[in-house]
Amino acid sequence: MSYVDGFIVAVPKKNIEAYKALSAKAGAIWKSHGAKDYVECVADDVPYGELTSFPRAVQATDDEVVVFSWITYDSREQRDEINAKVIADPELQVTECLDIFDAKRMIYGGFVPLLWL
Repeated sequence: MSYVDGFIVAVPKKNIEAYKALSAKAGAIWKSHGAKDYVECVADDVPYGELTSFPRAVQATDDEVVVFSWITYDSREQRDEINAKVIADPELQVTECLDIFDAKRMIYGGFVPLLWL
C-alpha cells in the first residue's frame, strides 16, 4: 500500500525562484533516501473562498502564491524511515526555508490513498 505526505504553503511571489531551487534540492534528497515521487505545484486556479479555500487555509496574502506539494512512498513505515534520514541529512537544513516562506502557516499531513487510478 502506498502512502502520501501532502503540503500546502504560501510563498511570496518574489521568492518563488528561491522556493523552486530549495524544492529541487529537497526533492533530490528525499528521492535519494527512497521516496518514490516528489511533486511541487504552483496555484493557477485557486480562488479565495468565502469560507474555505487553499489561499484562506494558509492565510495567503495578495503578494503570495499557494504551493501544493506531495511526496509518495511505498508505505507509512517507509515514509517514517525516509523522513528520519532526511531530517538527519546534513545537505538539507530545516532553517533553509525561513527566508523563503513562513513555515508556521504550512499545512501538512500523511495520507493513506483511498483510490489511486
